[in-house]
Amino acid sequence: MTLKLFSILAVFAATLVLDANAADSPTSGKTNFVVIFCDDLGYGDLGVFGNPTIKTPHLDRMAEEGQKWTQFYSADPICTPSRAGLLTGRYPIRNGMTSAKRGVLFPDSSLGLPSHEITIAEVLKQRDYATAAVGKWHLGHLPQFLPTAQGFDSYYGIPYSNDMAKIKGAPNYRTMTDDPDYYPDTNDFDVPLMEDERVIEQPADQNTITRRYTERAVEFIETHQKQPFFLYLAHSLPHIPLFTSPDFRGQSRRGLYGDVIEEIDWSVGQVLKTLRRLDLAKNTVVIFTSDNGPWLAFKTHGGSAGPLRAGKGTTFEGGQRVPTIFWSPGLVTPGIVDGMGSAIDLLATFASLAGASAPTDRKMDGYDLSPALLGTGPSPRKEFFYWTQGKLHAARSGPWKLHFIQREPINYGREVPMDHPELYHLEQDISEAYDVSAHQPEIVEQLTRLADAHLEDTADSLPEQISAKIPDFQYRR
Repeated sequence: MTLKLFSILAVFAATLVLDANAADSPTSGKTNFVVIFCDDLGYGDLGVFGNPTIKTPHLDRMAEEGQKWTQFYSADPICTPSRAGLLTGRYPIRNGMTSAKRGVLFPDSSLGLPSHEITIAEVLKQRDYATAAVGKWHLGHLPQFLPTAQGFDSYYGIPYSNDMAKIKGAPNYRTMTDDPDYYPDTNDFDVPLMEDERVIEQPADQNTITRRYTERAVEFIETHQKQPFFLYLAHSLPHIPLFTSPDFRGQSRRGLYGDVIEEIDWSVGQVLKTLRRLDLAKNTVVIFTSDNGPWLAFKTHGGSAGPLRAGKGTTFEGGQRVPTIFWSPGLVTPGIVDGMGSAIDLLATFASLAGASAPTDRKMDGYDLSPALLGTGPSPRKEFFYWTQGKLHAARSGPWKLHFIQREPINYGREVPMDHPELYHLEQDISEAYDVSAHQPEIVEQLTRLADAHLEDTADSLPEQISAKIPDFQYRR
């Protein structure tokens, strides 16, 4: 018996204990889940999060009817580890989806999410959920790593970032984004569109990719409306290169980037409209969020972190604090949630609402956010650890955040030397502009001890070639 099968059977056995009480719960075993996951969407890119020029009426209404979370974090500030954290409920350092060298998986990568990891889809399978992954995967493109090997009944999408596999001799779009009028040629990127394990189009026509993802998502909901379902809709955009359907091109005051976001907003509207039409809104929890912050290097082709510092690839707030909305008219109590949450928390939250059991045979990092969603209590998350590329960069407890390692805001591949750890009070200084470590030595020491304990807890997960040790600053006791 494989380790993964044994673990899944253990989760299944645990759910049997819950069955007697599940029938009395208004949510257990009956709640549907939809995760809408954007790629490189910034904290300041939606109307409801303060953008003055990008129109997002469907997301604005979603936030008005649901919950707007103002302190919600991605698991990592870059693509692959961020997705691994969401689906497994574990910091990426625990599941191997982080690298000190390349950071993310590429078309020539031979690795992927390990088969022994248990995903949200596999947890919900114990409650007979129908499951589908639509969109960007980026956790391994080989058959043994695709969604259909990780608990999803079906897959439709591009298996990695939409800029990978650039055609030899094609223009370098990374330099052409200086031109706000530049529009890429979809044929310059030899990325495959897959259905389950089969390539059905290559290169994928990315001009219509958001629309086709949306159509497939709506089709899945309609097909499975009579049973509980989990839909993971991971948009390939607004990761560059930017593409839109003809109906949205040239419509936004924000330019091409705004066109892309407004089409994603339309997509959200189609999903919510379908749920309302099928009378599923009252028992379907929809989450809209992003894998990390905006890719600032690409100027008008990148997004905005609003008041937050820096963006993608960094562990400043702009790299990992992402715009997040929870919606379910029958379950989620409307309002603004200022407590902390993370994509890492979704597995525990879904398991709770579905009457399932999260894995108990491994270290988990997620919290059950259902008290905050249902209005029965605050978010249980009080701490967060900022990892990227195999190193712990910062730790947060309450309003305090201590940075040990930093990366450049634009070129996230290079670390910035630090003379001492920098301390920020995020409620008084959301932009991380004022280091107050000299005035708060006790808080610095407290967070240092917290980080040391976390490193000890994750030590058995670290690949041999990665050192996650906090720099040994001279004044540390």
